[in-house]
Amino acid sequence: MISSWMMVAKPLWHSHIHLVKQTLVAIIKDLPLHAHRPPSPSPSWTEDAVSQVIRFIPSCFFRAPRSIGCQTSFRHRTPLRQRNLNEEQRKFHHKLLVLGPAAHRDPGRVNLGLHKALQFFRWVETRFGFHHTEVTCREMAIVLARADRFTALWDFLKEMSGKESSKLVTTETVTCLIKVLGEVGLANEALFAFYRMRQLHCRPDIYAYNTLINALCRVGNFRKARFFLEQMELPGFRCPPDTFTYTILISSYCRHATQTGCKKATRRRLWEANHLFRLMLFKGFVPDVVTYNALIDGCCKTYRIARALELFEDMKKKGCVPNRVTYNSLIRYFSAVNEIDRAIEMLRDMQRSNHGVPGSSSYTPIIHALCEVGKVLDAWNLLIEMVDGGLIPREYTYALVCDAVCKAGESSLLEDEVHKKIKEGIRNRYRQTMKFKPIMGRKGYPEIEDI
Repeated sequence: MISSWMMVAKPLWHSHIHLVKQTLVAIIKDLPLHAHRPPSPSPSWTEDAVSQVIRFIPSCFFRAPRSIGCQTSFRHRTPLRQRNLNEEQRKFHHKLLVLGPAAHRDPGRVNLGLHKALQFFRWVETRFGFHHTEVTCREMAIVLARADRFTALWDFLKEMSGKESSKLVTTETVTCLIKVLGEVGLANEALFAFYRMRQLHCRPDIYAYNTLINALCRVGNFRKARFFLEQMELPGFRCPPDTFTYTILISSYCRHATQTGCKKATRRRLWEANHLFRLMLFKGFVPDVVTYNALIDGCCKTYRIARALELFEDMKKKGCVPNRVTYNSLIRYFSAVNEIDRAIEMLRDMQRSNHGVPGSSSYTPIIHALCEVGKVLDAWNLLIEMVDGGLIPREYTYALVCDAVCKAGESSLLEDEVHKKIKEGIRNRYRQTMKFKPIMGRKGYPEIEDI
């Protein structure tokens, strides 16, 4: 586990890699930090080496075993809500189910990891005379934030900011804390950290404001996010908004519009997103491809295709080149409403215009739609085109095509080399996934031999 992690970590000298590995082994096995014998001659600790050790502790102690190897994307997750830490502590105490980012965490492991991180932070300073920098203090503060120990976090930041030797707590430090807290649904704590910047002798910049607005939008607190936007729009304000500020709000409005079951709330949030889009154009900001993609995807998922196509043409007229994400949003819509010809037209337009290479998410909706309307041969040909492009379909998609082919009496198609290539690709992907997520082998998961 440590070896695979070090392969993707920041490059270190060979002696420092050995030192970091030995320290991590002692931390994981809960041994004294001086239990391992350092290589001879003993290398001195560097900023990168100390940061690597501190950064590894949350991934080892704070994450649930079922989360090892999971994706970091929030694409298929339920909307975040503002977490109540007191309620979570009560549920942990009574052994009740806790949902959200803190689900399946072991409080004992969290306390052990936090203790080891603080112990290492002090040990490397007292024993080796290492002078902590802004980077190492930032990593230690992130560990405290991920462990939900906010009293200790504020005390630590106050202690580090009071040292006169160097600037250990900067605006970048607090901005990273706001980002970390916002990712786990602690928007109120992120707001508290923002208000504490003055006490820590820091001045917020445009990145701090954007990060805070993003944290508030993640939990659906649009009223407070708009308050900060209006504050930034005041004449002469030190941190005026930029394109990214408006993009955050537009993307959040569209994402929450697709996640609500209330039609009135959906219409309201889409109206707010379009209003902000027109407002940023009026103020002279130039929308980028991310802004257009967020608005087009929101319109497609709420069946406002006329507005989506209008934005699609507008971005091409203004020289904003669409990418695969743009086309995928339109392909998914046309496939969902059984306008398969227009979905295939969008796919071919992406290939002709060289606006991106079609991926699995581009082919899959069309293949599903073709199978539903009984166009089995077209679905099979599109599947072959997908495989020839170096892609392997999902297990469900391939099983759906195989069932449709068998029902249409074309079972001979499943005997060629393409069928064997797809099955082998699915098996390899399954084996690779099983290295990181053994829980997928539990009872009830479809066996690979049945594909």
